[in-house]
Amino acid sequence: MKTIGAFLRLTRWPNLVFIGLTQALFYFSLFHSLLNQQSYPHGHRLFLLLVVASILIAAAGYIINDYFDLQIDAVNKPEKVVVDKEVKRRWAIMWHLVFSAVGILLSIFISYKTGSWVITIANICCVILLWFYSTTFKKRLLSGNIIIAALTAWVIIVMYFFSGADHKVWFADDHLYDARKLFKFTILYAGFAFIVSLVREALKDLEDIEGDARYHCRTMPIVWGVPAAKVFIAVWLIVCISSLAIVQLYAWKSGWRLIVGYNIITIIFPLCWILQKLYTAVSKEDYHTLSSAVKFVMLAGILSMAFFRFLN
Repeated sequence: MKTIGAFLRLTRWPNLVFIGLTQALFYFSLFHSLLNQQSYPHGHRLFLLLVVASILIAAAGYIINDYFDLQIDAVNKPEKVVVDKEVKRRWAIMWHLVFSAVGILLSIFISYKTGSWVITIANICCVILLWFYSTTFKKRLLSGNIIIAALTAWVIIVMYFFSGADHKVWFADDHLYDARKLFKFTILYAGFAFIVSLVREALKDLEDIEGDARYHCRTMPIVWGVPAAKVFIAVWLIVCISSLAIVQLYAWKSGWRLIVGYNIITIIFPLCWILQKLYTAVSKEDYHTLSSAVKFVMLAGILSMAFFRFLN
């Protein structure tokens, strides 16, 4: 049981559950609300394989990140170190390779069934990016933050390609669903995931500045300084709050009053609180609290997809 617990911590199981929940809500709530008929040709089993592929690739990424970040994590979060303490390094690298390989093989099968080879190509790129993020990009200015934010957005974007949508069916009246509307929702949620993830990664850089500086990482607060990093985060928070406010106006005009109220209370207000607290944050604990709050906002945003099951 101790080994299983260590393995679950190594793979960040709550984050894996979050990935599965995101794709499930997009598929069963948002996507199915747009269907013109009850069933979808590819069926639920293929969707389940897509979720498994996404989770395996993400788990492999978390494992390889801990594998290469052993020294830095020993300074930033010694109580959470698993590799070398509870899981041997050779087992960690083996699980990374196995999970990555199975994730890619599943992606190939899904692409074959759906005809969308973008899924396979992009998932292979995800595996490669996660490797180089752990070895190189994580220690460089902004590049690591952008990669993680883009990979977070891909969790949602992959669902668009899984649905079989492309420009050829955008104007087809007899298609199973409105592909243009699906594209708009995909961009909306993927954009939200990208910005919120970018903010959280920057906050984590502030939280981990001690260990990162000791091992010569060139993260944002180290290169630009803490005040400039705070300004960067604040700008993106303002962009996110403003964009969401505009979206709520359109949703209100569409008669979606319930989802507007939900988004204001669980997303916009907390983002405003985070923006306010960012100004006075100075300690590692302060930044950790803000990072956790951002994670709550992301969860609340993803859960808003459930409303589409009842609104359309």
